[in-house]
Amino acid sequence: MKKILQYTKTICLIGLLFFSLNIYSQSNKEANSPFIQNIDSRERTSLNGLWQIIIDPLENGYYNHRLLPREKSGFFANRKMESPSDLIEYDFDTDYQLNVPGDWNTQMEKLYYYEGTVWYKKTFDYIQKLEKEQVYLYFEAVNYDAKIYLNGKMIGSHIGGYTPFQIDVSGKLLKEDNHLVVKVDNKRKREAIPTVNTDWWNYGGITRSVHLIHVPKQHILDYTIGLKKGSKNEINGHIETKNGVNGEKATITIPELGINKEVVIKNNSTNFTIKANPELWHPKHPKLYDVKICFKSDTITDKIGFRTIATQGSKIILNGEAIFLKGISIHEEAPFKTGRVATKEECITLLKWAKDLGCNFIRLAHYPHSESMVKEAEKMGFLIWSEIPVYWTVLFDNPVTYDNAEQQLFEMISRDKNRAAIILWSIANETPEGNDRLDFLSKLSKKTRQLDDSRLITAALDTQTGSKNEKIIEDKLGNYVDVIGINSYCGWYSGAPESCNTLRWKNHFNKPMIMSELGGGALQGLHGEPNQRWTEEYQEAVYINNIEMLRNIDFLSGVSPWILMDFRSPRRHLRRVQKDFNRKGLISEQGIPKKAFYTLQEYYKNENN
Repeated sequence: MKKILQYTKTICLIGLLFFSLNIYSQSNKEANSPFIQNIDSRERTSLNGLWQIIIDPLENGYYNHRLLPREKSGFFANRKMESPSDLIEYDFDTDYQLNVPGDWNTQMEKLYYYEGTVWYKKTFDYIQKLEKEQVYLYFEAVNYDAKIYLNGKMIGSHIGGYTPFQIDVSGKLLKEDNHLVVKVDNKRKREAIPTVNTDWWNYGGITRSVHLIHVPKQHILDYTIGLKKGSKNEINGHIETKNGVNGEKATITIPELGINKEVVIKNNSTNFTIKANPELWHPKHPKLYDVKICFKSDTITDKIGFRTIATQGSKIILNGEAIFLKGISIHEEAPFKTGRVATKEECITLLKWAKDLGCNFIRLAHYPHSESMVKEAEKMGFLIWSEIPVYWTVLFDNPVTYDNAEQQLFEMISRDKNRAAIILWSIANETPEGNDRLDFLSKLSKKTRQLDDSRLITAALDTQTGSKNEKIIEDKLGNYVDVIGINSYCGWYSGAPESCNTLRWKNHFNKPMIMSELGGGALQGLHGEPNQRWTEEYQEAVYINNIEMLRNIDFLSGVSPWILMDFRSPRRHLRRVQKDFNRKGLISEQGIPKKAFYTLQEYYKNENN
């Protein structure tokens, strides 16, 4: 009997392992392949709104009692009783509901700390928008492991909580009563990106919008348009088509520049170069041009800026001139109500606060923010640091972990490569030094350059050698990035605030450095002496003394203190002060500035560019 039980257990484990590997393979079978660009310019059907849900902490809707995946009887089948004797122990239509886009943690009190599986179901009719159309099911983001079912059949999966993915559903849609079911699992995993230990809330759910994208059978899939590296008067471009025929032509039009160029498609792609003298995008003048691309019956429009970015010694050079980045770090946390940002209006609120602070630069931490955030920031003239969540102690010796990180990198760059505002791709934050980590991140750096060599690469480091009064930047990762980010919490995690103004920094690399994090915590409205933790006065003292430190760093090219607004974090347990919030924000979650906000604002006013 024991042998039989052991044999059964082994078979179950082998089956589970095989299935897991198969699902991972499905989610990455189109890794690093183009996906549709610029959904704002496409014919769309929104699938946002109320979705039916089932909370499934034991994953009964996915596994049977032998822990084997259900083939036909899972929740994805959306079965209904056909006779009074039927036994079906779930019913989407009589269960709870949640809004999409949105996180489940702040929509239902019982799901506040929940990490696990929630099944989502949306019923919709299919209305054809174009003649002979191709239809993509497009998710802007689902956190974290998503398995997608259409009318009872699995059609795709995706791993990663902050980047978009699409599934071709052409020919799979019914005219009426399609049921789309999504299994969403936000459990933290040691091998995942990010890993189990983070300092932000693990918001679960379909956190960004869902669409059906309608395009002609022959359509523009992907494109890249920007200035040739190192040039101000040559526009380079690449267009990728779907179902194109060799010899067919596409047209690129930029009316304001007098450009109307025809290019020939071969093997579904084409490269082109156009002479032009565009007005360059700059934070003070965020000029965007109307661009139109036509291929067969498919026409898309975009607003694209042109600028150059480079380094020269310890300087960051924008459009041929040195610029100092006056920045702030931002989490994708909704103002006033908290939870995951879900609307363009919430993005604009955060950006207006950054503008009031005097910023020309934002660090979008610690993962790719929504496409709306990036586009609105570009319109408002913010330079942008965008990063993937390779955060703290990921498994640097695990090939599957690396593949996950690279895929998220690809998806981030693919979505946002036409946004002139983005000047920095970040590949990591606060990762511990070691050979495996260096191999992992150097590969990511190389991959970033392959995907996009027109921007700068950075990473935020928190390991510096030296003494009490001197810090030395010599992390070997500095060899693989263009700009070094440094996270330093003098006055908060080390030393008193007054110890910071005499701290000196040395850099072993002739490269620019951004102080990517500094700061301290304060509960808005709590006042006291400057040496009293959690008061606005203590946070203000941290900023006053750190600003004096910054003025003594001759290779400093920018600052992005931590952080614009207080945000939820399960690491923060002080009930009277933190209440599950990281309190390092310069503004409270209710939108009220703290004293340090005005200290940093004054510092930025005194910077010339």
